[in-house]
Amino acid sequence: MKKVKWYKKPVLLIFLMCIWVFASVIAAQLIVGWLMVWLLGAETVQRPVWMAVYSALSYIVAMALIILVPPRIAKKWGVTRKGLGLNEMPTWTDIGLAPIAFIVSLMLAAGLVALFNLFPWFDADQTQELGFNAFVVGWDRIVAFITLVVVAPIAEEVIFRGWLYGKIREVLAEKMSEKASIAISVLVVSVLFGLVHLQWNVGVNVFALSVVLCGLREVTGTIYAGILTHMLKNGVAFYLLYVLGM
Repeated sequence: MKKVKWYKKPVLLIFLMCIWVFASVIAAQLIVGWLMVWLLGAETVQRPVWMAVYSALSYIVAMALIILVPPRIAKKWGVTRKGLGLNEMPTWTDIGLAPIAFIVSLMLAAGLVALFNLFPWFDADQTQELGFNAFVVGWDRIVAFITLVVVAPIAEEVIFRGWLYGKIREVLAEKMSEKASIAISVLVVSVLFGLVHLQWNVGVNVFALSVVLCGLREVTGTIYAGILTHMLKNGVAFYLLYVLGM
C-alpha cells in the first residue's frame, strides 16, 4: 500500500488551512494597527473615522495574505476564480436569494441564541466591539458604512465561503461522499468564522449566518448571493447602530 505523505492527509490539510486563515486575520490586525499607531499616533487612531480605516485595511491585508501567499507555498492551495466562487457574474437569482437567506439566517440565529441562553456564561446582549461603537455622524459615518457594509462582507466572503470553503470541499471530495464533504465543510468554516469574531454571542450569530452562506455557495456555485446577504445583514445592523443610534 502506498503511504500517503503527511502534508497530503485531509485532516492535516484542513487544520493547516484553518490555522492559516485565523493567523492571517490576527496578523493583519496587528500589522495594520501597529503601522497606523506608528504613523498617526495612538490618540488619532482611536477616532471613529480612523478606526473604520483600520478595520477596512485589516480586511484587505488579511484577504491578500490568505489568497496570495499560500499558492507560493503549496500547489494544493492554488487560487482560481472558480475556487473563490467568483466565476461568472452575479445574476438576478443571487439578488433574489439574498433577502430570503437573510431571513433564514435570522431565524437560525434566534434558535441558536435561545439554546445558548440556557447556559449561565452566555450573554446574548454583550456589545460587539467594532472599535467605533459611538453614534457616528458625517464623514465618520460614511467611512464606517464603507467598512462595515461593503469591505467587510466582500473580504469575509472571499476568505471564508470563497477560498477556505472551496479548498476544504476540494480536499474532502476526494475522500468521501458529496453530502458528507458539504456537511463537514460547512461546519468547519462556520465554527472558524464564529471563533475569529472573539465573542460568544457574536460568534453564535455569525455561525448561523455562515451556515446559510455556505448553503448559498452550494446552490449558486458562487459567493455573490452570500456577499449580498452579508451586505444586507450588515446594512441593517449599521442602520440600527449608527442611524437610529440603538
